[in-house]
Amino acid sequence: MKIFWVVIIAFFIFSSCAKDGKQKDGHVAKIDSVIISKEDVNEQMQMLPDMAMQFFQGPEGTTKFVDELVKKEMLYLEAKKRGMDKNKEFQKKLEEFKKITLINDLLDKEIEAMPTVTEEDMKRYYENNRDDFIINKQIRISHIFIKSEDDLNKVKERLDKGEDFAKVASEMSADKASSKVGGDIGFVKKGELSQELEQMIFTMKKGQISSPVKLNEGYRIIKITDIKGNLIEFDKVKGLINQRLIAEKQKESFDKFIDNIKKNYKIEMNKEEIAKLSFGASQPHSK
Repeated sequence: MKIFWVVIIAFFIFSSCAKDGKQKDGHVAKIDSVIISKEDVNEQMQMLPDMAMQFFQGPEGTTKFVDELVKKEMLYLEAKKRGMDKNKEFQKKLEEFKKITLINDLLDKEIEAMPTVTEEDMKRYYENNRDDFIINKQIRISHIFIKSEDDLNKVKERLDKGEDFAKVASEMSADKASSKVGGDIGFVKKGELSQELEQMIFTMKKGQISSPVKLNEGYRIIKITDIKGNLIEFDKVKGLINQRLIAEKQKESFDKFIDNIKKNYKIEMNKEEIAKLSFGASQPHSK
């Protein structure tokens, strides 16, 4: 129970409700010149989590709630009386809190102005990303197996120029069995390949070619040639699609907003000093 009250008091720390000044009609408590009004109590009650709000229901609960508000104001006044609000460390934390709060308010306003996700947006995303909504997925892959870095560079150069994957596989792959059929190794499903390869290929789309994957015996470049399985209906993934599109729109809006406001500020990056930083790495001890 003590822990619960500590949590409640900690919650109150992030909000203020009492006001200095003359006593006004309807006040419910007073600590020196600080007044807690009915409006203050109602406002603070609405800010509580549902669990805590239920705990403070009824006359007895309301009395306890007001008592906690009084404790908060009393602790605040005592801290000020001791001059703790003048402490440099406190002032630093206060400025950081103000900075974060203002940033959040600014971003909230930008998000409010963000275009909404429409039904058409979701259906378009579904049609363009149908492979993402297939269950019991099986993927047909072709690969080019290369043993040396020299051959790897040659393969990458040819693929970058747009040469047919199957042609390059037939001429360059060290896997002679699959090279005879353009690198095709058939359909695979989860559990049949290494975890490293599965994590990559089961997030790729049909027609996509992977970056080289380093294995113990060499390198593999993989192409997804077909995907089959059961397509989940649009209505069953509509909520998920909506979340994805909202996240994408928020990121797009945020990036655009940052690019726009950058024009108003002169930013200098000291690369020499940045290079000296090494967070998380072992650093030499100063003597």
